[in-house]
Amino acid sequence: MSDTTSGQGVPVETGASGKARFIPVQKTYYPVIVALFVAVFLISNITATKGVAIGPVITDGAFFLFPVAYVLGDVLSECYGFKATRTAVWTGFAAMLLMTVAFYAAIALPAADFYDGQDSFAAVLGLVPRIVLASLAGYLVGQLLNSWSLVAIKKRTGEKTLWARLLGSTVVGEFGDTLVFCLIAAPVIGITTIGDTVNYTVAGFFWKTLVEVAVMPLTYLVIRYVKNKENYTG
Repeated sequence: MSDTTSGQGVPVETGASGKARFIPVQKTYYPVIVALFVAVFLISNITATKGVAIGPVITDGAFFLFPVAYVLGDVLSECYGFKATRTAVWTGFAAMLLMTVAFYAAIALPAADFYDGQDSFAAVLGLVPRIVLASLAGYLVGQLLNSWSLVAIKKRTGEKTLWARLLGSTVVGEFGDTLVFCLIAAPVIGITTIGDTVNYTVAGFFWKTLVEVAVMPLTYLVIRYVKNKENYTG
């Protein structure tokens, strides 16, 4: 293989014959962060189908992982801006729709004679439509609010007070996300009373917010690392 330059000055790889051409991969962390962001969202939507009770606290099986999506969303917003983050959010949205279609196609396929898990398979993944609706609605509201508010604060403060925009955007985004998700998803996972629904919503909001505050030093380090590697100039 040898390198040549395209008509626009972009280097491309060519084969021995000089005819094979490839688009060069740009050196950026953006696609890696987006991939992790989408993966966390998809995994969280599967684990969220399980209702969880930890003492008096009512939550779901995604409580320990989903806050990571907001940490990654903060990194995307702080380093790449609202437009790039919005693209990541819509990518996650499309991936979730694809996953839902795949789940229902798999449920509908005839089970083999030796497979005895069809009922359990359908029972778990069959909860997905309402959870998907709750997740997609909460996800869009929360992540877009999170990114928009972080960028809006940054436009007013510049590079100063990163902690303020991380905290402020977290409170705004997590509140919108948790409220929308919990109100739609609660009946699906077996929460039927107003008291338990309030418990579920409030506990979810405070837990996710506290997790993000707790890992804020790590968020700082990741943002600093990405900015340094991306030759960011503020």
